[in-house]
Amino acid sequence: MTARLPLPHSWDDLRRWVPWLLPLGAATTLAAASDGYWPATVARMLPLALLAVSVATVTSAAGLPTLGQVAPYAAGAYTTARLALAGHTLAPVQLVAAALVGAVTAGLLGMLLVRHRTTVVLMLSLAVAELTTITAARWRTVSGGTDGLAGIPAPRLLPGTPALTGDRPMLLYATAVTVAATAATMQVLYRHHLLLTAVRGNESRAAASGHPVTTYLWLVHTGAGAIAGTAGALLIHTHRWITPADVGFDTAALALLAAVIGGAHSPPGAAVAAVLVLGVRDVAAADWPGHAPLLLGALFVAAVYLLPGGLTAVPTRLRTEIRRVRATRRPEPLPAVSRRTP
Repeated sequence: MTARLPLPHSWDDLRRWVPWLLPLGAATTLAAASDGYWPATVARMLPLALLAVSVATVTSAAGLPTLGQVAPYAAGAYTTARLALAGHTLAPVQLVAAALVGAVTAGLLGMLLVRHRTTVVLMLSLAVAELTTITAARWRTVSGGTDGLAGIPAPRLLPGTPALTGDRPMLLYATAVTVAATAATMQVLYRHHLLLTAVRGNESRAAASGHPVTTYLWLVHTGAGAIAGTAGALLIHTHRWITPADVGFDTAALALLAAVIGGAHSPPGAAVAAVLVLGVRDVAAADWPGHAPLLLGALFVAAVYLLPGGLTAVPTRLRTEIRRVRATRRPEPLPAVSRRTP
């Protein structure tokens, strides 16, 4: 049994997408209209936004809170970096290669992770995140060790076209990749929404009905790995350097934090929350050096207490509040006056 949400072709369908496209579109428009600092800053936020989409996909569809998506993220990033350094600078080729490597990495890890639940899978994914950092730091022939890789050539959209070296073209490119990957993720999730909800809600009953629950969860984990690999490619395109710190535990924790703030069942909300988290860490904390963790902690506490459902619940809560206010302002009907005949 499947439930399908087609791409928006009517107003009712479009309303489901507009709340999540507006913040990203507004950020892109403001950044593109300003000086060189903001386009570059917003573009460098989008790889983490796409990684948060991957984390939210595993968390919402499979019910597995994870820190391990940083492994396919790193695999996609280093694959893209090595392709670029070898002279293969076409962005579509790099994106496809990174997605494939990310899917293979997540598929191998998923054979272990999807067999566990709750705290166990979270701790195992924590070990995966730590091992990813250690591997990146020690595998010098691939990652450059702790020095990282620098001087990575800029990508090209098509053969013969100039490289994407400007801040504004890179911002538009990164936004297009993020929106396209997020839209594709939502399409797949809505197509199999009922099935994934049944598996996540009651695994034993779904298994008793003949559904291969472990296989479904593994497929979700592998598909999310492809999204994380694409995010890794976008990291190289926007930064053009990489160090083990870029694919370490801090990155995994920020992606999971964005997934929680955005809403556990909303990959687009996680993408918007990732931009918010990086804005707090890199922009708001710039005038308060050394206090970025404090600001992030305050943001998380405020989101948990003020937005129990995350950013995803904001439109629904606003509509409920508007209906409540309208109901209280509506005048009560006057009592009917009985007419007596003389």
